[in-house]
Amino acid sequence: MARLADMDTLVSLAKRRGFVFQSSEIYGGLGSVWDYGPLGVELKRNLTDRWWHTMVRSREDVEGIESAVLMHPRVWEASGHVGGFTDPLVDCRQCKNRFRADDGRIRGTPGESDAQCPVCGTKGSLTAPRLFNLMFKTYMGAVEEAAAQIYLRPETAQGTYVNVLNVMQSSRQRIPFGIAQFGKAFRNEITPGNFIFRTREFEQAEMQYFVKPGEDEKWFEYWRAARMQWHVDLGIDPARLRFQEHGPDELAHYAKQAEDIEYEFPFGWQEFEGIHNRTDYDLSRHQEYSRKRLDYMDPHTKERFVPYVVETAVGVGRMVLVTLVDAYREEDVEGEKRVVLRLNPAIAPIKVGVFPLVKKDGMPELARRIHDELRLNFTTFYDDGGSIGRRYRRQDEAGTPFCVTVDGQSTGDQTVTVRDRDTLVQDRVSIDALVAYVRNRLVR
Repeated sequence: MARLADMDTLVSLAKRRGFVFQSSEIYGGLGSVWDYGPLGVELKRNLTDRWWHTMVRSREDVEGIESAVLMHPRVWEASGHVGGFTDPLVDCRQCKNRFRADDGRIRGTPGESDAQCPVCGTKGSLTAPRLFNLMFKTYMGAVEEAAAQIYLRPETAQGTYVNVLNVMQSSRQRIPFGIAQFGKAFRNEITPGNFIFRTREFEQAEMQYFVKPGEDEKWFEYWRAARMQWHVDLGIDPARLRFQEHGPDELAHYAKQAEDIEYEFPFGWQEFEGIHNRTDYDLSRHQEYSRKRLDYMDPHTKERFVPYVVETAVGVGRMVLVTLVDAYREEDVEGEKRVVLRLNPAIAPIKVGVFPLVKKDGMPELARRIHDELRLNFTTFYDDGGSIGRRYRRQDEAGTPFCVTVDGQSTGDQTVTVRDRDTLVQDRVSIDALVAYVRNRLVR
């Protein structure tokens, strides 16, 4: 029976094969900030390209934008982030560690003599909770003063809301319609962790769908089902996916309805995508603070209203982690352990590995020619180092769906063997038919 991933094993594989590295590692690293390596950046790009194709290119009712990281500070006042985007924090006076006030390891009441630090164990050392804003601050211009203070955005959604009129007018869209974007966001998380699951710098893929009040619940159910199906179609195990509804006490201040799509990670069920009915909260607030009309006139009924918003928002890093965890397998093949990433071939970082069986008899030259031809169509990797078995294993760990081997027969009849990552079946294929052979098996 195949063994699934644990986090330590997955982190080791991610570094060894070039998916994810610790940021600034040669200087000791920077907490909860990660760099994507050669395979990681390809996987991430393939996922976001697939998301963009589904959400924008294949639809007539969704437009794409890319808003700036830096925005007018009044945006964050209107959105409620300046006043309400906070966590209650406590400090230990003894060991100087910092915790969220609701950290389950804390015993007693922070600020009182009965509270005990969960790290050093000192009683009465925890300060009373104080609110800490999660937005990163910076300054625009040459002077570091309050008047020049701005923020690194904690989400991409507000860049969509302040551009809704620009998009509608330039694209001639009518409600219902959506605006999609993905981009960097920043949150000064106090308790980040679990590898790339919770980080201080991250990417979001968000779509805001603008609808007529009264039709919001219908569209909420539509996007709820569509987003879950997207992950299933990606190849994620449905048994490890579920919806988690937000109860009345859990709803964000802007939300009428909210459901998370959760995945069963090695560290438990956790959310990686949210579907939210944000009502007219965001546009009404921006209309109030900017004093610009953001309402909409229905051309058929002549009714004017502020649109409701149904949002889908997925963390790109979390989506990468879901695909890696779900794809990881340790299998026994003829008495040897095989580590393999069973990634959907369509999102695999490398599509084809190309090997000469040995470094002689014209095999390397033919293998190079095949590699150069294939790479015009797919991401490929040429490898002539070590035994053929070792080369197969390296590509299995990278999630490469196909490996092409040039052997003694190839130079004579212009055929090669193509090994399938998942079935281990090897087909004999004409070199001239290789591109079509691979392309037909990548569509998923």
